[in-house]
Amino acid sequence: MSQIDLEQANLTTLYDRLDALRAEAARHLAASHPAERPYWAGEAARLDAVADKLCFGRVDLDDGRRLYVGRTGLFDGDEPLLIDWRAPAARPFYTATAAAREGVRLRRRITTRDRTVVDVDDELLAVGAVRGEELTGDAALLAAVTAERTEHMPDVVTTLQAEQDRIIRDSYAGVLVVQGGPGTGKTAVALHRVAYLLYSHPHLRTRGVLVVGPSRMFLEYIGQVLPGLGENSVVTATIADLWPGVRLERADTPDEARHKGSGSRAAELAAAVRGRVRVPDGPVEVPFEQEILTLRPTACRHAVRRARETGLPHNKARLVFQREIVGVLADDLAARLEAVTLTDSGEAIDGGDPDGALGEADLRALRAAGVVVDWSDTGPRRLLDEVDVAGLHGSLLADPGVQAAMDAIWPPLSVTDFVAGPFSTADIPLLDEAAALVDGGDGTTYGHVVVDEAQELSEMAWRMLMRRCPSRSMTVVGDLAQTSDPAGATGWDEVLRPYVADRWRMAELTVNYRTPAEIMSAANEMLVARQPGLRPATSVRSTGVPPREVHAAPAEVPGLLAGLPGRIAVIGPAHRLAVLPPLDAVPLTPAQAKGLEFDSVLVVDPGAVLDGSPRGHNDLYVAMTRATQSLTTVHLTGCGF
Repeated sequence: MSQIDLEQANLTTLYDRLDALRAEAARHLAASHPAERPYWAGEAARLDAVADKLCFGRVDLDDGRRLYVGRTGLFDGDEPLLIDWRAPAARPFYTATAAAREGVRLRRRITTRDRTVVDVDDELLAVGAVRGEELTGDAALLAAVTAERTEHMPDVVTTLQAEQDRIIRDSYAGVLVVQGGPGTGKTAVALHRVAYLLYSHPHLRTRGVLVVGPSRMFLEYIGQVLPGLGENSVVTATIADLWPGVRLERADTPDEARHKGSGSRAAELAAAVRGRVRVPDGPVEVPFEQEILTLRPTACRHAVRRARETGLPHNKARLVFQREIVGVLADDLAARLEAVTLTDSGEAIDGGDPDGALGEADLRALRAAGVVVDWSDTGPRRLLDEVDVAGLHGSLLADPGVQAAMDAIWPPLSVTDFVAGPFSTADIPLLDEAAALVDGGDGTTYGHVVVDEAQELSEMAWRMLMRRCPSRSMTVVGDLAQTSDPAGATGWDEVLRPYVADRWRMAELTVNYRTPAEIMSAANEMLVARQPGLRPATSVRSTGVPPREVHAAPAEVPGLLAGLPGRIAVIGPAHRLAVLPPLDAVPLTPAQAKGLEFDSVLVVDPGAVLDGSPRGHNDLYVAMTRATQSLTTVHLTGCGF
């Protein structure tokens, strides 16, 4: 029997077991109680998602055991048929080398199409030794990085390298920053780490995981990765998605974006909210029924202080303020009423009307307080018991005149009192900050948050995300050399320390698997000239095809696409893309291209990219490093720009 036939027989057994589990999940879903159906629906979806490329590897160990590695764990009773790639037993499949075998004698990578084994690739680790930490599974890795790009990012679970696996399995409880240049697999590593954390920390499934990306296009691009790894419960969003219902109708200038994103805006908003509370300089007359009550500044200051001591947001602290003020007014009114004492004949001995009876003012006050006089009592007595006082508080609180007097001191506020439209993306964190100050916000929180292209986030955006993650458990993915937002990061410590102190650390990816050395050389040369000291990632492959540089009129650009391999993107400033004729390619600005990859890229008018923003060199670096095969730089001519 050939090795492919041997592996085919094993694969058939695995799919038989998977099919049995899928049928069982379907039966439970159809027959279960409504409260149990979400679980079985999720289980059915998970089993469907892991069916493609179910088994992709095998390790033969020195002790004679043979372990198969795949997208999920499968068992026959207590016997493991397939080891989940996240399980500790599967780790040597990714990390073993000839220099450090970890008990692995042979590693086999199994390539399947549908349910058929089409190839096997063996590495015999027990023979010979290699210096350093070489790449594992060169053939499989090369096939993956040179494969034609599609609209969806592939997972890399079959070709993970040792430095990637170390980060994926890192269980650090704080903020883990994954820093790496283009093509190092930062996003893939972060997504696989989420899948690993959900496997090793099941409580995260109930607390939730949020993945934040730079654009909807990016989120759609990565959308199949986690389901393919057996995880369907992760929420994905852009920053704008975290404040639903807002239409983004304008773009900010660099200065506006920088100002809106500055952390100083938080203090400005807090001061603005605090400033809406105004203690009067003198006594305030408060009409109640046909009485005039007096509210003095000392009582107002005391009520404001008590409300602020609670630490509650403005509108919730306002209720505390109102309770304090109503208490003062009720005490004042109760004292007046208690001054009316009655004899057994109903005569007033409070110095009221000259004839000694209850006057009209007395009766109005009693009715307003909800007091019913029991004339059977003998002798002087207190008119108000606890129920009466509670009723008096309620009457005062419901009275329009009392409410108007209190609102003049501590008014109700809304978010749009401080951040008004038309809105830009940079306004979203300001809306969230204002909501936190005014109402406390109602944003859902998560047990773990992944932030991709994190270098683009402003200080205000970080405040917004930290409110979504009280545990401060995060995977932060980025490359400071690619920061383009005027309010974006220049250093990780300055971004994170205000929230987590020293509870963060950085893991660095140093190997560029995606971008050919020829393209990276040109991109690095451009960037290093503007950022001395930058340490670029090392490309692992070379195509022998250097980037092209051409001059062409806009009408000639479609012709430049002819013959280019694979999926093509044309990247340039929006106003340059607007003058091009229809293209058989994806047109993107550098910001829109972040995190995406294509087989071939045309960068249109690199000079305009450089001059288009204060960090134009980073934008150009992003544009140049999206290609896996071919890069063409187009200098536009005959445009009259």
